[in-house]
Amino acid sequence: MNPAPFLSPNKLKYYRLVWLKHDLPAGITVFLVALPLCLGISLASGAPLYAGILSGVVGGVVVSLLSGSQLSVSGPAAGLTTVVAASILSLGDYRVFLLAVFLAGVFQLLMGLLKLGTVANYFPSAVIKGMLAAIGIILISKQIPLALGYDQPDFWTEGFLSLFSVNDFYKNVNNFYHHFSLPVAGISIVGLLIYTLLSGFVKKHLRWLPLPLLVVLSGIALGAAYQVFLPAWSLKSSQLVSIPDNIFAEVATADFSKLLSHSQVFRDAFTIGLLASLETLLCMEAIDKLDKLKRKTPVNRELIAQGLGNMVCGLAGAIPMTAVIVRGAANVDAGGRTKMSAFTHGLLLLGAVLLIPSLLNMIPYAALAAILLITGYNLTKPALYRNMFKLGWNQFLPFIITIVMVLLTDLLEGVAMGLMISIYFLVRNNFKAEYKIEKHRESATDFYYIKLNSMVTFLNKVNLQKALYQVPPYSVLTIDGSDSRFIDYDVLEMISEFEQQAHEKHIQLVLKNVERVNVMAIH
Repeated sequence: MNPAPFLSPNKLKYYRLVWLKHDLPAGITVFLVALPLCLGISLASGAPLYAGILSGVVGGVVVSLLSGSQLSVSGPAAGLTTVVAASILSLGDYRVFLLAVFLAGVFQLLMGLLKLGTVANYFPSAVIKGMLAAIGIILISKQIPLALGYDQPDFWTEGFLSLFSVNDFYKNVNNFYHHFSLPVAGISIVGLLIYTLLSGFVKKHLRWLPLPLLVVLSGIALGAAYQVFLPAWSLKSSQLVSIPDNIFAEVATADFSKLLSHSQVFRDAFTIGLLASLETLLCMEAIDKLDKLKRKTPVNRELIAQGLGNMVCGLAGAIPMTAVIVRGAANVDAGGRTKMSAFTHGLLLLGAVLLIPSLLNMIPYAALAAILLITGYNLTKPALYRNMFKLGWNQFLPFIITIVMVLLTDLLEGVAMGLMISIYFLVRNNFKAEYKIEKHRESATDFYYIKLNSMVTFLNKVNLQKALYQVPPYSVLTIDGSDSRFIDYDVLEMISEFEQQAHEKHIQLVLKNVERVNVMAIH
């Protein structure tokens, strides 16, 4: 077995020794977790179902070998479903969308080559949590029709809020009456009950059996039972997964002829690339914390691997991928030790779509909808809102505004608005924490003492200048920068200018650890 001929002999020997004992069982477990999620995320994204499995294959076979992470597992992610669905609709051609995926990979590749892997550290956690919570809300709203039996959920094409407009709401209620299916709803309810009632038992006694797989198996069993015992309740073909027997005969690829004629492609590529990079980098941070060997993933190498992987996705007809925390955590729990577990899971996904498409086509959409309803709920739990509120308005407002703006507009604009609100609170808090001022009177003379804090930036200039010019004549003013690690040049220049005027106002100015600037030389 030589899946990576470019590896050193010592590494290859190590992988062979560990694979049978640890990585093969872990790879099988991750495969069982990933298979229903790949199908479900394709469904939620409005892409061909095989596209999600191909994305998992690329994530397992290609990215795992290029990545520096030993435990992360890449594939289609719930966090991208909203932007993928919107992009496919707006571009109007799946092949043009694949061009956007390819360009998103190029964007990620450039980020890695330019050493921009630390970009995730500059996104406030409140904004990221708000983005994921909004995705959860949209994910839930998109799966409810499928869970209730809609096999033609056409009301989603105009965006989230159109669901509640007067005309569309009436149309949706009418659709509900015509498309509701009790047998389908039964499959969804059973799937949800398995998650809510049996999750504790399964995690304690059947850890080798992933809950998503159990939900899928229950859906297949109920569908077969309907057909045998209640023929009138038999599911329609449009309510079942449909994967072609030969996917390679139907796989699309990126249409490079539309590179210059679709300006929207570049915007979608940027959005997909940025969000995929953020989700990957956040996943890397979480997986590294779970690693018992305390290995650290090189983030720039990870971006290069993800970029090349998404370029392959665009060429292979797959939806974009990221490193996925659910699969990575499953890999850790199953005892995975090296990247060969992710590689094994990729090979098994490829084998499933090639060898058993007829079995996959027995899966009801309702079972996948139940899985995605739980996924969406986990992204937007009520406890998350309570915890964010307890952190104060400077955390809660960016969080809730990001959610609202994502629902009103799209992911990119919503995240941008959340960032603006976070920056506002950062600037406001910086103003408040710029200095401390004390005053006392001694022998008919007023003494003022200004203690500068650790970081004094140009943002502090206005308020500090106002405080200086309020010091009355014939006073003693001390400005102490002993605790300051950084004082912006603009602030030093302003203090030096004030020093000249202080002499004219008969103010005795004492500077401690504050550098003087030659103002005359500047002017």
